[in-house]
Amino acid sequence: MSDDTRTRRVHGDGVELAVYERGSGPTVLLVHGYPDTHAVWDAVAARLAERFHVVAYDVRGAGASSRPPGRAAYGFEHLMADLRAVLDAVSPGAPAHLVGHDWGSIQCWEAVRAMPGRFASFTSISGPCLDHASHWFRTRPRRLSGVPAVARQLLRSWYLAAFQVPVVPELVWRRGLAARWSRLLERAEGVPRGGGHPAPTLLQDAVAGLNLYRANMLGRSRTARRAGVPLRVTVPTQVIVPTRDAYATPALVAEAPRPFTEHLRVRPVAASHWGLLTRPEEFAGLIADHIDQVPRT
Repeated sequence: MSDDTRTRRVHGDGVELAVYERGSGPTVLLVHGYPDTHAVWDAVAARLAERFHVVAYDVRGAGASSRPPGRAAYGFEHLMADLRAVLDAVSPGAPAHLVGHDWGSIQCWEAVRAMPGRFASFTSISGPCLDHASHWFRTRPRRLSGVPAVARQLLRSWYLAAFQVPVVPELVWRRGLAARWSRLLERAEGVPRGGGHPAPTLLQDAVAGLNLYRANMLGRSRTARRAGVPLRVTVPTQVIVPTRDAYATPALVAEAPRPFTEHLRVRPVAASHWGLLTRPEEFAGLIADHIDQVPRT
């Protein structure tokens, strides 16, 4: 596996972004979730770098990237501008293969809808499109069989409401959750300790990253329609479904994109939410396989 990592700084939308590159070939851009940094991808990236130019970056508010103050600075329009700046720097002349996990996947759904020409393929892991999810929540209960599925997802989404509460989530992180996070991941998810994950900046990342939820969750569908973002996805898309995910049910992540995605593959994996860390070889293989299935132009 390749371990030759190159670093650079990219100027995003009023922030400096820490970008990490390995390997050569077609570009694969990896976008991490909350409360992670680019390091959550290390084991997957090392395997993909044997064949691809693999790029990961710390999103605004995380790791070695800037942490702008205030909720508004974390809105989708700023996240999209950051992602576009990274693409311009690492793959200016060709579409990239996009991969997102958790909140990284949520913002990637926005990206493939808003600027589809920049991407050759998309792989989503444990992070549904917010607009597709909204449609799923509205329509799934119309069938009696769909009520339990919606109820299960609502129970797993408790943290979305909790993160909207002022001050309290920050206090929870500061009063001990950050110090115990590695141990909790080991016990609940089977994530081994060590390496670069969780990052030394976990506390700052977790506190700043709360703004992702506060800036983008409420009233999202109305905002998207006003901005003219289409619901349909034309980029060839793969949804990897960790069947033991404690936060996103397989029903939601597998079903929500179906009415809106033209080229969709759904790939269940017997893994938990942080399967990237426990089964990196399998996840890297699925990502590479999806890239290989995309017709070359």
